[in-house]
Amino acid sequence: MQGNAPTPDGQVSDAPSDNWVDLYAPAWSRPYLRLSRADRPIGTWLLLIPCWWGLALAIFDDQAPRLFDLWIAVGCGLGAFLMRGAGCTWNDITDRDFDGQVERTRSRPIPSGQVSVRQALFWMVLQALLGLAILLTFNQAAIALGVLSLLPVAVYPYAKRFTWWPQVFLGLAFNWGALLAWTAHSGSLGAPAVLLYLAGIAWTLFYDTIYAHQDTEDDALIGVKSTARLFGTDTARWMKYFLVATVSFMGLAVIEAGLPDAPLLAMLVALVGPWAMGWHMAWQLRGLDIEDNAKLLQLFRVNRDTGFIPLIFFCAALLA
Repeated sequence: MQGNAPTPDGQVSDAPSDNWVDLYAPAWSRPYLRLSRADRPIGTWLLLIPCWWGLALAIFDDQAPRLFDLWIAVGCGLGAFLMRGAGCTWNDITDRDFDGQVERTRSRPIPSGQVSVRQALFWMVLQALLGLAILLTFNQAAIALGVLSLLPVAVYPYAKRFTWWPQVFLGLAFNWGALLAWTAHSGSLGAPAVLLYLAGIAWTLFYDTIYAHQDTEDDALIGVKSTARLFGTDTARWMKYFLVATVSFMGLAVIEAGLPDAPLLAMLVALVGPWAMGWHMAWQLRGLDIEDNAKLLQLFRVNRDTGFIPLIFFCAALLA
């Protein structure tokens, strides 16, 4: 764990070699885009997909699609990119001392010296202000939820210092969009959105435990806690619990949203979504090897597809 030298040209060690930031972005912008994880877009997808779940299920609930829903979908996409960037920048500011001691993270912009903490703070505020501009186009209830979301975002980087379950705090932050997008469409929070939120938290526990297993050795040395360290060789059993919780909560969300007015065919189509998602998660479990970091990263990244599976069926149900 010696040295804090960045990888060639400042590329972050776990970024895909063909990412657009390192290939095409102007040189001056690359450290800032790396702070935002724009070179690793999987996190943006994992933040965005629950937003689209919430929107699709809200439309399924009231059977009243409207033109503004298109802007909600686009606004959530832009907001996910910006707020994930702001959140990751905040995470890198708070974790800068830890990151310099971990093999996978020492090449990040702050510990490698590509940007200063002051520059990172400015970049974080800029992204947050742009995200706020998008949020202000939604209704008042959604705006209030958006502001409230800053609480789990602010707490998450510190969670690994005081609990073995920091992935729960990540789940609270990353799936907030299910609540917000539902409310942006419907004007108020509903039980299906809360159930969907719980499904998303269980899903986050699933995929981020996979991700955290890449760092267990370094985390043990520096005293950072995680579910990966907590579960150890018992990880597969816990992952089955998270799989069942994800499918169960999402299935209940669909039923709660669809009753009593959704057509039977639409309800059945929507329920295929969590069922198929569960099978995709089970496929990941069959390939899980907590000692193989390359496989762990591969499995983590396929969760974009995992999240899209129920979304496809929710959208199909709207047409059924």
